[in-house]
Amino acid sequence: MKLVTHLTERRKAAGLTQSQLAENVGVSRKTINTVENNVFVPSTILALRLARELGCSVHDLFELPDEGETRQ
Repeated sequence: MKLVTHLTERRKAAGLTQSQLAENVGVSRKTINTVENNVFVPSTILALRLARELGCSVHDLFELPDEGETRQ
């Protein structure tokens, strides 16, 4: 099952590049890219770090798709 992610929108609203966000939370730019593109599901710790850095909740960044959507 893929997550619905709002990370890109939140990051851009904060005026951060992928590289800046990555540096701020201690991961690579590629990690941020893969999370934003639903290639990689972040760990709980990374999700919490991202939310803290962007001043929002984890649920503001990630959510499960509606039950009716195709499971993957």
